[in-house]
Amino acid sequence: MRKLILSSIISLTSLYAFSQKPSPALLNPGNHLLVMVDYQSQMAFATNNIPIELLRSNTAIVAGASKIFNIPTIVTTVAAKSFSGPVFPEVTDSYPQATSTFLDRTTMNSWEDANVYKAITGKAKKTIVLGGLWTSVCIVGPALSAISEGYNVYFITDACGDVSKEAHDQAVTRMVQAGAHPITAMQYLLELQRDWARSETYKATTELVKKYGGAYGIGIQYGQEMIKH
Repeated sequence: MRKLILSSIISLTSLYAFSQKPSPALLNPGNHLLVMVDYQSQMAFATNNIPIELLRSNTAIVAGASKIFNIPTIVTTVAAKSFSGPVFPEVTDSYPQATSTFLDRTTMNSWEDANVYKAITGKAKKTIVLGGLWTSVCIVGPALSAISEGYNVYFITDACGDVSKEAHDQAVTRMVQAGAHPITAMQYLLELQRDWARSETYKATTELVKKYGGAYGIGIQYGQEMIKH
């Protein structure tokens, strides 16, 4: 009987310990870098798979999340002065151009640009999260290229835009077939927060959601006001 009780205690302890270990497939603030690709005016004009106001809100959530959790972040542009224009204010709110290095290039695939490639590989992170415009060109290119060099790639589907739903959807399919992992902007933020007891980022996270999180944000505002939490 004593052996049975002891065995049960050991089993329960083992189960409890196991349940506390999150999957290594989950993103956390220390295991990845973020690359925000070509969130520029001209690229947004032709985006049709997602309403522009929703794309902008989701972009703000991604940029804000990376700032809150101190994620190594690279912002790229393409032909900024001659064609594609300025970066979304939702990006520059978190990464002001005056104090941030935006890597401008001519290549459609940022992986083929020497400066971008050096910046990404120099971060010593084997997991990359991508978001940007357009999905079928400027996200597929670095996603497939990074995977071929052994990187683990995630991409934020609702913070990516393309010229049509078909173009976006086929790009998503192609990347998933190659081994990339699709996530959403809100999923990215909440996966980084993970535990509401993490008080050091709780306020900033909920404030970001209240500002850009649509109905969820209104729900948080309501709850905080009515419950005084």
